[in-house]
Amino acid sequence: MGELNRALVEEAAKKSGLLWLDLPGLPQPRAAWHVWHDGSAYVLTGGEGEQPLPGLPEADRVTVILRSKDKGGRLVAFTADCAQVEPGGELWDEVTPLLAKERLNARGHEGQVETWAAESWIVRLTPVDAADDPAPEAYATVRPVPTPATTAGPPPRMFGGRRRGADR
Repeated sequence: MGELNRALVEEAAKKSGLLWLDLPGLPQPRAAWHVWHDGSAYVLTGGEGEQPLPGLPEADRVTVILRSKDKGGRLVAFTADCAQVEPGGELWDEVTPLLAKERLNARGHEGQVETWAAESWIVRLTPVDAADDPAPEAYATVRPVPTPATTAGPPPRMFGGRRRGADR
C-alpha cells in the first residue's frame, strides 16, 4: 500500500459533496453525499428517504474514491475506518447540524435530527491508508444504481438560447 496524501484527500473531500464507496457485497461502488469535518467524512444512511448504503453501518473498513470536481475523473482512493456516531453523544451533537445544513433534499427540516436518531446511521469514515487498487480503470465504467425516480414533467424551456440536438 502506498503513502496516503492527507492534504490531497482533505482538499478533494472539502470541494466535493460526493464520494464513492466500495461497499462489501456490492458489484460496483455507490455514490454518497457526505460532510467533511475534522479529518473525517460523515455519511448518513438508512431510514425513509435517505441514501441506501447497504453494509456500511456494519463495515469495519471501506474503500473511498474521490473524484475531481472540475474534470469528474478519479482523483484519489483510500481505505477508511468506519465508526458509527452514536445518537446523543458529543460527536453526534457536533456533526448533525452540519449534515442537516448540507441535506439538500430533506422532507422537512422539522424533527430531522430526531428522525435520524431513530431510523438512520451516521458513519464516520476516517482515512487510514492509500487504497491498494490494482484496477483503477474498472471504476471508469461505473453506471448509476437503477432507480424508479423520474423527471416530473417536461424539461424546462430555454429562452434566447440555442437548443442542442439532444434537447429537440
